[in-house]
This record gives sequence, C-alpha cells and structure tokens, in this order.
Amino acid sequence: MEYRFLGKSGFRVPVLSFGTGTFGGKGEFFQAWGNTDVAEARKLIDICLEAGVNMFDSADIYSGGAAESVLGEAIKGRPRDKLLISTKATFRSGEGANDIGASRHHLVSAVDAALRRLGTDYIDLFQLHGFDAATPVEETLSTLDDLVRAGKLRYVGASNFSGWHLMKSLAVAERYGYPRYVAHQAYYSLVGRDYEWELMPLGQDQGVGAVVWSPLGWGRLTGKIRRGQALPANSRLHVTADMGPPVPDELLYRVVDALDKIAGETGKTVPQVALNWLLQRPTVSSVVIGARDEQQLRQNLGAVGWNLTQAQVAELDAASTTTRAYPYWHQQGFLERNPNPV
Repeated sequence: MEYRFLGKSGFRVPVLSFGTGTFGGKGEFFQAWGNTDVAEARKLIDICLEAGVNMFDSADIYSGGAAESVLGEAIKGRPRDKLLISTKATFRSGEGANDIGASRHHLVSAVDAALRRLGTDYIDLFQLHGFDAATPVEETLSTLDDLVRAGKLRYVGASNFSGWHLMKSLAVAERYGYPRYVAHQAYYSLVGRDYEWELMPLGQDQGVGAVVWSPLGWGRLTGKIRRGQALPANSRLHVTADMGPPVPDELLYRVVDALDKIAGETGKTVPQVALNWLLQRPTVSSVVIGARDEQQLRQNLGAVGWNLTQAQVAELDAASTTTRAYPYWHQQGFLERNPNPV
C-alpha cells in the first residue's frame, strides 16, 4: 500500500482509507448505506489491514454515534499504534441548544464522546464536519489547540468547507500559532469535479491534503448503472439520491461509457478505474472507500498497485468535464498566469 504525506505535515496516510458509514445502520438514511455489525466489521478491518489499509474514518453523526461504537468494538484488542483513526463532528448530535457546531462547548463534548465510543484515548485525525459561521474561528481553533495539547487529538482537518472558510481558518491558525488544518475531507469524483475549481488550487498552495469522500459519486459509479437501464433494486440511490450531490443523467452516462471502455482495456472494474483516476489527481492524500460486504471491499482495494495511462486519464477528463461556475470558467482562459494544479 502506498503512503502519502497528509498535506504539509509529517503524517503519512495510506492512499486508501476505510469509511465506516455502513457501520451501525441506524435510521433510514444510514440503513440504506448498510448495517454492518461488530462481527462483520472485524472481518472487514482484517481485510483492510492485510492490504495495508490502516486508516479508518468515522463521524459522530453516522448512525447517531453507532458507527464509532461499532468501530471501537471491532478494533478492541488490536495494537492501537498500528491503527489510524479519524472522525468528525459539528453536525447536530442532540436536542440541546449547544449540541451542534464548532463552539468550545460542543467540540470538547464531541471529542470526549467520540473517545468513549471509539474506546481510545486519542484520535489521529479530527475533522470539523462542516464550517460553523456562528462561532468565531478563533474560538474553534483555540479549542482544537487545547485538545491537541491535551493529547486527545494529533492532527486536525476540515470537511465540506468553501475556499474562504478554509483560507480564513488557515490565516487565523498562522496568526496565533494554532494547529493548521492539514486535511480537507471533500466530495470529489468523476461526476463531481467542483473540488478542482478552487479547493484544489488552495490545497496545493497551502499544503492541505484532500481526503476524498464518496469517490464513486454517491454510488453512481459502482458499475451497476447503465444508459437505458433501470436503477438496480438494491441501490441505495432509491433512498438517498435526493440527499446527495445532483448529477445530470447525460453527464453520468457519458462518464460511465468512458469507464466501461477503459475497464475493458485494463481488465479492471468500473469502480477500480474511477478510484484509480482519483489517486492520480493533485492534492489527493487518501480516498475513503466503503463497503457493505467483503466482496465490495476487495474490489475497491483493487484500485491500487497499477495506474491508468496518460491517454486513459485524458479520456476520462474529457468525458467528465463540465462548464465551471464564474469566475473559474474565466480563469481557465488565462492558464499562462493562473495554471492548473500539478
């Protein structure tokens, strides 16, 4: 398994990490993802570790904390220093007025609760699940600084931030000597390339590594969706399609056609090709893969150990290109002074 530095830090992470959104299966939304129990989670973790994937990502909102609890039980008894645990908070986690956001009150409570559920005394990577515009950035970062100094967190990151959210946070961290966000967990896929417009150039300039979530386009690039065919009966898109990123049908079918062609050329599956494309993109440190079962997991693990050719990457680039929003379409016309990330 290849390891890469996480942004501008000395922390190395595997290029594939395992997401625990399928653990627990509490509530209609997460049941559609999966309902992996502790016994099955142990099997999946064994497969990951055999392949060199030792980073496991969760969040307090996944199945109302059940995903963290299942992960904690599944890693019990394993050498903690051989595992990398990442989790997230800031979404509403209770009915109380302060059970949300990035305030000192909520972050301290959220971290302590995550540590209890995970059965560990530290979190390797803690990410804000979303920006909290109601809380001063100074309050958020000073709290994270205290938690790092207390040994509860080792590295901090963000998720689902806009460019100005991330840049403001980095500027405040530099001004006061608080921990910098070294990771940005962001949605990025062949049918969702908005990350490239601003967040990728920012990540390269500021040393923030991308940890990619939903790399298969919210379940659209599994190889089960084809032009002119009905959505498979077991697809989670029946439940979650309206809750995730929208994708125009023609864009999806154009990308799937290109993936099918290249899968045939390489002898790989559609998901493996889609994941391998991501692993060749600038700023990408790790891609979070999920799986309902062992077969899905082993297939996704087959995305590493080989590379698409430059011609195949270019073919996928062309099939997935969309018109950028302003001012990004305008900037694309002046690449001599505003080049794309490399």
